[in-house]
Amino acid sequence: MKYLYGFFFLLFLTACHQSNKNTLFTLMTNTGIHFRNDVTDGRLENSFLFRNFYNGGGVAIGDINNDGLPDVFFTSNMGENKLYLNEGNFKFKDITATAGFKQDSMWSTGVVFVDINNDGWLDIYVCNSGHMSNGNRRNKLYINNHNNTFTEEAHKYGLDHKGYTTQVSFFDYDLDGDLDCFIIDNSPIPVNQLGFNNNRDLPDSAWKIADFLKGGGNHLLRNDNGHFVDVTQQAGLHSSLISFGLGISVGDVNGDGYPDIYVSNDSYERDYLYVNQRNGTFKDEFEDRIKHTSFSSMGSDFADINNDGCIDIFNTDMLPDDDYRLKTTGAFDNIDLFRSKLRAGFYYQYVKNCLQLNDKNGKFSEIANYAGVPASDWSWGALMFDMDNDGYNDIYVCNGVNRDVTDLDFIDFFANDVIQKMVLTGKKDNVDQVLLKIPQNPLLNKAFQNQHDLRFIDKAKDWGLVQSSFSNGAAYGDLDNDGDLDLVVNNENMEAFVYKNNSRELNHNHYVGFMLKGTNQNTFAIGSKIEVYANGQIMSRDVYPSRGFQSSMDYKQIIGLGQLTHIDSIRIIWPNLGITTYLTPAVDTVYHYQQPDTFNTYFKKENTTVTPLLDSVKSVFLRHVEDDNIDFNYERNIPKMLSREGPKGAVADVNGDGLADIYIGGTVGHPGQIYLQQPNGTFVQKPEPTFEQFRDFEDGAVAFLDYDHDGDMDLLVCPSGNAQPSNTRQMQLRLYTNDGKGNFAIKTDAFPNTGMNVSAVAVHDFNNDGYPDVFVGGRNEPRNYGVDPQSYLFVNDKNGHFTDIASTKNPAIAHIGMVTGAQWADVLGTGNPQLIIVGEWMTPHIFSVNGEQFTEVPTNLNNKYGWWESLAVADMNGDGLPDLVIGNIGENFYLHPDSTHPVKLWINDFNQNGVQDKVLTSTINGKDLPVFLKRDMEDEIPSLKKNNLKHHDYASKSVQELFPASVINSCIVKQFNYTPSVIAINKGNGQFELQKLPPVVQFSSVNAIQCADLNGDGKKDLILGGNEFGFLPQLERLDASYGTILMNRGNAVFKVLTTQQSGVELNGMVRDILAIPTRENPYYLFLRNDDYPVLFKLNSSNQLLKRK
Repeated sequence: MKYLYGFFFLLFLTACHQSNKNTLFTLMTNTGIHFRNDVTDGRLENSFLFRNFYNGGGVAIGDINNDGLPDVFFTSNMGENKLYLNEGNFKFKDITATAGFKQDSMWSTGVVFVDINNDGWLDIYVCNSGHMSNGNRRNKLYINNHNNTFTEEAHKYGLDHKGYTTQVSFFDYDLDGDLDCFIIDNSPIPVNQLGFNNNRDLPDSAWKIADFLKGGGNHLLRNDNGHFVDVTQQAGLHSSLISFGLGISVGDVNGDGYPDIYVSNDSYERDYLYVNQRNGTFKDEFEDRIKHTSFSSMGSDFADINNDGCIDIFNTDMLPDDDYRLKTTGAFDNIDLFRSKLRAGFYYQYVKNCLQLNDKNGKFSEIANYAGVPASDWSWGALMFDMDNDGYNDIYVCNGVNRDVTDLDFIDFFANDVIQKMVLTGKKDNVDQVLLKIPQNPLLNKAFQNQHDLRFIDKAKDWGLVQSSFSNGAAYGDLDNDGDLDLVVNNENMEAFVYKNNSRELNHNHYVGFMLKGTNQNTFAIGSKIEVYANGQIMSRDVYPSRGFQSSMDYKQIIGLGQLTHIDSIRIIWPNLGITTYLTPAVDTVYHYQQPDTFNTYFKKENTTVTPLLDSVKSVFLRHVEDDNIDFNYERNIPKMLSREGPKGAVADVNGDGLADIYIGGTVGHPGQIYLQQPNGTFVQKPEPTFEQFRDFEDGAVAFLDYDHDGDMDLLVCPSGNAQPSNTRQMQLRLYTNDGKGNFAIKTDAFPNTGMNVSAVAVHDFNNDGYPDVFVGGRNEPRNYGVDPQSYLFVNDKNGHFTDIASTKNPAIAHIGMVTGAQWADVLGTGNPQLIIVGEWMTPHIFSVNGEQFTEVPTNLNNKYGWWESLAVADMNGDGLPDLVIGNIGENFYLHPDSTHPVKLWINDFNQNGVQDKVLTSTINGKDLPVFLKRDMEDEIPSLKKNNLKHHDYASKSVQELFPASVINSCIVKQFNYTPSVIAINKGNGQFELQKLPPVVQFSSVNAIQCADLNGDGKKDLILGGNEFGFLPQLERLDASYGTILMNRGNAVFKVLTTQQSGVELNGMVRDILAIPTRENPYYLFLRNDDYPVLFKLNSSNQLLKRK
């Protein structure tokens, strides 16, 4: 009863907002719409017996009587579906009983308005699912009789599909002029019966299970003269039971004019992206075009979020945006399960909403964390539309589940075998008792306002969307014909929401509207694309009504214009790819356009073939082969692995022929290699027997240096990896002496034992004796993440021996931190280079040197604690002072620290067993709260169970509340408060002005940097490589970089080249970029972890070079 009391109290609190006309949306309460999707748990019907019990219903908006007013249809799970006729001024009449929708005990889900018989009147297609024991699941098609009544005729058209259907979409996939039908089903088969067997290509019908568990997968029905025929197998679609479909989005993702299909699948299988092959078949190209997806993909939508004319993708998941709810209802795969799923072919799935940004050639970068939309709790409907008419698509998300079946304390309770048996035997008292233990928490829906820069801010409360609910399907349409989009939401166990949009009254933003009429085979022109050109922007809409979750949008398209009062032109690409163009139409008008019979122009895929700046070159470089060491096996709750830092490389003329040669570091079983450049610019691998002696080593940072002053380049190879203890031979520095002809011999006594993973080395004669000295930056102490490793300043004694002076003379450098990059450069203008060091959990450091004494230079960078990944030094703004280009983790990371909300790492022996444990925290409301969930923390620190028996006990506690003060006070504490990759513009005297690199750079980490004048204009351009895959699953992997080239326009203002313009489009983790001089244009070699190196040559025919 306390849940009900709290629920009605919430309604009371929000009632005062319902008539507020000063917010963007007003909840209309006297509309005549009183629909409720009431779902009642019972002995024979509940979420234990039917997995999709709380999935809810959908909404369709469309004008069913052709009076110009959009009407509304709701689906119900356990009650009557309802049809409401729009009578104007937000007054609706329930005509369900007279229209012919007698309830026949069906569990309805999705709905779409579509003119099946092409008579110009919208018919209604209703999807059905339901409890397994009820076989009455055939979908229904209600044909419009033109008098506000309907006749059910699904069987006549071949559309009486019997499955567990979530939703359908009607569109012309083969461009033959008529509408075909795509169906997604969601079988109720318990996931634990599947055993993570990847049966993606095993059709539903071939499964050896009970028939009542079948009825899953995807289905394509081709329209053959008005009758629909199943062509799923011929078309190349997946129709397996593991396809737990929840969302459909249809549109042209690759710009070829043909409709493609995105299917979001729930909590087991990855999503699908069916790319139309233009021959009646599709190919699932998801893994070729998308780097990762949501774990429990729910609703989805296609729309353009940045007005570049390309379709972007948004889909929802179940990640709470509240830390307390995350720790009481959230769950993430541990690393073992995650890797097991990867091996089984289930791809990279993470618990989060995903926002896939189209890079203009049909490949995507996932940027939800950057955009601010990764978490919205248990989310269903996902709609991208312009809520405030400012010309940019916003994001609306329906939230809530009738009972928190993922409540972790309930799961622990229900895990008891006796309790499960009681429920599954179906004794009513037992079932009711267990159901009451599942909490009920209605949630606010989300309204993410587009900030016009790929960022979004939740404006739900500001916009008047303040009603907590269990919302599922939603649809938008201009219900009152005032030029903005109103919103209707289907809720469980409470009345539907009908929101009036007030943007025309409040913001006075302009709009342009369209109502398209197609041919006599596709009367509502489904598949058309509308493009509005104004003020240098493209605002586009695609006519596909099925969107979000189980819902259908109105066919009238409203495109907001903000304060623009002039439109340059409108282009309509009709379903048959014919094009019509209209010049300078008026704003604030709805245009009714009929598809012509003939066209002067037809759509052709844009020719994006350009001469790229860099051309890839075939090469002989061997694949880098990473071992399978998993750092988390011995340190469970560190954020990332450090065993995948290679390969690194170095360039020098090793054989004295005047050509630059290459060394690329190796891994265990695959020693490093020398590649000799040939006069024609090719490379040949040079066998080096000495390297074979160290095939059980993993290489880290490498450098060429003439340590013995004999005129040739010797080779220093530093250790890497996290598998070997620090006292093993594999963790020692190796110096190879060059005989002048490119043959190398090991010098065993050059360096003392070090025992550190090394990812940065910087060579410079810092004591001015004519012999090169070496800074060696420690990345980490093996198997002890976070503890400052030792770094070294090695002085060359001129006899081939190096002595460390950091520990004796410069202790600030000896334990400076987890170094990732180091350079010598004269940033102070003294005539002598300074040592610049960056690293993880560090601020950038600059040290001046006098002989063998190093002094830290005070700078204004001393509060920028980053996970700095790379460093380069060059004059980027042309003022004569060297600037710092510093790669960081980026702004698309799971964690979002800042100066007042740092992420911290607490290091101590929390278990008091002699082993240092690590606790990662975020600062939330002034408290240092653990990032990881209770179960994950207890794996590392079992003593936490004693005082935190329940997840609710643990959820709100800070690290100071979880552990004794004596332990906290003796912790090593590191912090991280800055994520962007930047240029630190040198202002002189140790002062720098931080300038963020462009957004595309912030979508991932920057691990490698080359500064070079690529077009000969005297300005340094940037070549960047990134991505980091070594994080725990909760923190996700960073994979949104394809390699980036930034052309310097002057004063460190950059033009970002597209992948087509740059020629660089790489997958994988780039660990180093080498600049290689040749007798012609230079080469750039990208070194990737566990992959082949990729060689590029500067293209002489590129227009950028011709304009230099």
